[in-house]
Amino acid sequence: MVRHRHRDLDRWRWCSGLLRRRLAAAAVSALAIDNAVRSTAGSALEDALTLPLLYRDERLAVVDKPARLMAHDSALARGENDFLSDRLRVQFGRPVSLVHRLDRATSGCLLIAFDRDTARALGEQFMARQVEKSYLAVCRGWPEPSAFLIDHPLDGGPGKPEKKPAQTDCRVLATGAMPWPYGEHAESRFALLECRPLTGRFRQIRRHLKHRHHHLIGDTSHGDGARNRLFRIHLGVHRMLLHAWRLAFDHPVTGERFCVEAPLDREFGRVIEGFGWQAALTSRAG
Repeated sequence: MVRHRHRDLDRWRWCSGLLRRRLAAAAVSALAIDNAVRSTAGSALEDALTLPLLYRDERLAVVDKPARLMAHDSALARGENDFLSDRLRVQFGRPVSLVHRLDRATSGCLLIAFDRDTARALGEQFMARQVEKSYLAVCRGWPEPSAFLIDHPLDGGPGKPEKKPAQTDCRVLATGAMPWPYGEHAESRFALLECRPLTGRFRQIRRHLKHRHHHLIGDTSHGDGARNRLFRIHLGVHRMLLHAWRLAFDHPVTGERFCVEAPLDREFGRVIEGFGWQAALTSRAG
């Protein structure tokens, strides 16, 4: 009887030791998995915050700014803590200067400089109107004629009431209609525009299109709320449909003329496909 009790005790001790070893091994594995998950999550987060590069050299870069991202902290931030300027400093590991600005809701080409001399030289090009900026915009209605200049003075935004000359050159790339009843109309009409601001006023394209009664779709400040809702309901589009499509400038060192183009994101691309406007963009390629 005693021998059997010792045998049972030995078996219990062996099983207990095996259990402890397995638990310890499981803990080590769990820690390794947790570290791997944390590392993977960190890498995924870093990738998500990294902005696509359209061009880069030692002096400057052009990045593809996503919609809904503010350029920098300001009075308009209203509790925001994610800014383009902060992301760029982390991404490049060095100070950067934003040569120009894009509204939070606008996507596309944004030019940055890595040193003061480059920033100053590029800034002078903007002041001299030597930089060509081309935007894609979707507006309500079918503008006529198909090419027109909006020449309408604008103030400088909140706290800057003085109005200054403002000009935007617009061209209708395509028109389309959707079977979305609006008021007495059985359908809703929209147009794809290429807009080239010749001056750089506060929210210039958005306010100029409002002035012409061809409000920009998705613009919650200067747009048409009813039309914005139609795009949210029928196309699942929640962004403002203004995209900094192309940017052309002279390199401050070599003098070479650069023309950079930013692709459309999925949301904007869904609108192009929904209206069948792909050919209109293809014809403007190059």
